[in-house]
Amino acid sequence: MRIQLFILLFTFYFILFTFRAYAGPASNSYELMEYGFGAGGTASSSSNNYSVNGVLGETDAGSSDGTLYNIGSGLNFTQQANVPPAPALSNPASYYNKLLLIINNGSNPDDTEFAISISSDAFVSDTKYIQNDHTIATQLNDDDWLTYTAWGGGSGFEIIGLSPGTTYTVKVAARQGSFTQTGYGPTDNAATVQPSLTFDIDVSSTDTETPPPYSVAFGDLALGSVNTASDRIWIDLDTNALNGGFIYIYGANSGLYSTVQGYTISSTTTDLAGAPEGYGIRSNTVTQTSGGPLSATSPYNTASDNVGVVDTTIRALYSSSNLPVTGGRASILIKAKPSNLTPASNDYTDTLTLIASGSF
Repeated sequence: MRIQLFILLFTFYFILFTFRAYAGPASNSYELMEYGFGAGGTASSSSNNYSVNGVLGETDAGSSDGTLYNIGSGLNFTQQANVPPAPALSNPASYYNKLLLIINNGSNPDDTEFAISISSDAFVSDTKYIQNDHTIATQLNDDDWLTYTAWGGGSGFEIIGLSPGTTYTVKVAARQGSFTQTGYGPTDNAATVQPSLTFDIDVSSTDTETPPPYSVAFGDLALGSVNTASDRIWIDLDTNALNGGFIYIYGANSGLYSTVQGYTISSTTTDLAGAPEGYGIRSNTVTQTSGGPLSATSPYNTASDNVGVVDTTIRALYSSSNLPVTGGRASILIKAKPSNLTPASNDYTDTLTLIASGSF
């Protein structure tokens, strides 16, 4: 009996010793049975669902540096997001206060967030950040980190509130989860342009460029008939104004005035074919190369013998539909109808003033 008891105690002690010698850190669900990497470290120990990163090289000093990317020393406590490649910054429509930016997500997962830094001197002394409302500021806040989709995806977004005639440089950083921010990646740049508005007037019976001074001659007016001047007023409008360009018109005499007779053929908005007397203008043709479109406004967007009033009130004649326009071109007809009672004279005149403006 004594010998048997001794054997049982020895067996129990041996099992207990073996358990303590080979066990690893344990949790309620998993136990790491072996977690050594050897003297120099190895790449990793992996399973289908879990992996343990090892340390390659020394853990306390040194790094591998490249032109665009750095590998630091030490333990890899977390897996970093991919550093974003260079974004695409452009000015597709002669913008003076905004630019189009398309970032590159660098094959990062969909939940990766990106921050964008912007500079007007290639990050020499000016560094700002694009805010979530697409403006720029000196501070980068947590809510200015957005996903690739939130930054417009493949279509990108417009950075607004920029200065005219300035070259901007941008770069992008990424993060995924906590404590995983990458460095900023490669850069791209583009420039805004200066605000511009070009306006020109020509007077001709055909679409021809003519020099000043400008005058339109009716010749003899047939009484009781609608007379249309053979020469037309041609206008050119080109502007990158964000909210479009406008052409305005007004007259000096509110009609065709004769100093000799002291009489005015009054201007009015009417159909001259049915009116006893009158004078006015209407748009004849209007086109543009791009943008806009450029179009005549009421009451000048009529046809036939309908005309709009030209008096001392400044009225809108053309609009580019609240958008920039390139190569806008339009022609204007001048019409007059004297009655059988209109005093005869060879000095019926009016002075027309056209004004161009842009809504920047």
